Amino acid sequence: MDRQSQYQKIVDDIRQHHCSLRAGCSQAVPGEGSIDSPVVFIGEGPGKVEDELGRPFVGPAGKLLAEALSQIGWQRDEVYITNVVKCRPPDNRDPLPEEVAEHRPFLEAELALIKPRLIVLLGRHALHWFLPNLQISQVHGTAKRIGDRVFFPVYHPAAALYDPRLRATFLADISKIPLVLSKLTEASVTVSPTSSIQTSIF
Repeated sequence: MDRQSQYQKIVDDIRQHHCSLRAGCSQAVPGEGSIDSPVVFIGEGPGKVEDELGRPFVGPAGKLLAEALSQIGWQRDEVYITNVVKCRPPDNRDPLPEEVAEHRPFLEAELALIKPRLIVLLGRHALHWFLPNLQISQVHGTAKRIGDRVFFPVYHPAAALYDPRLRATFLADISKIPLVLSKLTEASVTVSPTSSIQTSIF
């Protein structure tokens, strides 16, 4: 099975699955974008607009993310965008640990297929599920290597919309991504697998 067929199977599995959140939302929302992208963006879960349209990050937060990508010369269809959970929790509440556990195989399947060089964690909830001991206010804009994965936490674009003071920080952090990507090969040789990669050393 070629990679595109593998991706389509993941999408089909997500759309057809039955989890504890499925009955309370309009539809499941798989990730979308380029499966050849070196970067995967991971948010928390679908919101109201995403639930209606069946696509991730297409509401106001998605528009800000697209704006941030455009400032570094990227289009959203050139990267891969997904969420920790694929179904909208009731009233947009935080997903429960058991709900995340139900959806974790889908996210792991996406990451296994794409094998991104960099995983951008959008907001504190996505950060929590991968790097639970860290706080977004302290590590945003800093690359962290855990095993064979490199994570780059940033504020969620919805938080940047809610608090205008975070907007400039969010845009500045996104602007660092090309530099982080360009240095990852060098860093992988000089940094141990359990170390942090600080953008300031680039």
